[in-house]
Amino acid sequence: MLLNELFDPNAGQDQSAALLAQVQEAIAQRQPLRIAGSGSKDFYGRPLDTSLPSLDVTGHCGIVSYDPTELIITARAGTTLAELNATLERGGQMLACEAPAFGPGATVGGMLSTGLSGPRRPWAGAVRDFVLGTRMISGLGTQLRFGGEVMKNVAGYDISRLLTGSLGCLGVVTEASFKVLPKPRCSISVRQEMPLAKALSHLREWGQQPLPISAASHDGQALTLRFEGNEGSVRAAHERIGGQEIDAAYWLALREHQLPFFSTAQDPRPLWRLSLPAWAPPLQLDGDQLIDWGGAQRWLRSDAPAERIRQAAEQAGGHASCFTPGVTDSPLHPLAPTVLRLHRNLKARIDPHGIFNPGRMFAGL
Repeated sequence: MLLNELFDPNAGQDQSAALLAQVQEAIAQRQPLRIAGSGSKDFYGRPLDTSLPSLDVTGHCGIVSYDPTELIITARAGTTLAELNATLERGGQMLACEAPAFGPGATVGGMLSTGLSGPRRPWAGAVRDFVLGTRMISGLGTQLRFGGEVMKNVAGYDISRLLTGSLGCLGVVTEASFKVLPKPRCSISVRQEMPLAKALSHLREWGQQPLPISAASHDGQALTLRFEGNEGSVRAAHERIGGQEIDAAYWLALREHQLPFFSTAQDPRPLWRLSLPAWAPPLQLDGDQLIDWGGAQRWLRSDAPAERIRQAAEQAGGHASCFTPGVTDSPLHPLAPTVLRLHRNLKARIDPHGIFNPGRMFAGL
């Protein structure tokens, strides 16, 4: 398939000059900015002051280049995930981290700034593992390029990966390049009823064996697995482990929080995301849990105090973040003092005037 059959490189808009001018004006006036995309992930992190001037990146869009042979795609920050995924689909490829959209207008910039990944994450990698390079506007009013394709920061930091998950606090990402992978030739999803403790025990055992598992979830009643790879290994794994075959749409619903578990109408209790070692035993917390990532990501619906939830997560070797706005002043798990100091020092170097998304991650950042 020819490259020009997959996308139109002239379909988007390059607004980097206009964005740079707006940032430079904000720096001159010492006026903080609120970086705005589609708003699909505005609930994540601390809320921003809506009275701040908005730096809208949605118009800065379009796929810049796509080379299926080299497994690389480059897109501007305002490009929708729908467009990115559709282009890759036509090329028989995918962004293997399965980043959630949480809305039809979700953008590449929002995916990178939140760093959230879907069910395949433990087996394929997180968003930051697929970032090859970025272009950004810094708090010094300059355009910078980072990544293996161009340059590496002289201090040894991989700035492209530091930008992933930074919630726009370090600068305005204008363009990003990603490694992509071929879509699996065969995929089967199965469901098998069993208690959580037994499911976690099985997953730990299977994780040490060459099984083509690419997703594993437990909804409180049953374990759901996805096998992907060549047809022979997938069929053999299904025959060995068993389970009733189900529609693969389950994983999309899980990724996009469209399962009944995530419905606020059905359960108004706060939603927490617990990131734990996959082998951690079931946590004794009030509420209902849904397990993803083979046990490493655990969603919790609970009215328990934030301190109790975070203490339980820490004791299990992980951390907890709240996905329901307004429940706690610190939705993201508080950082240790030494780590927080590193974050503040990095922010001071890249955004010395505190222009970008002030306080979005933590107070003072």
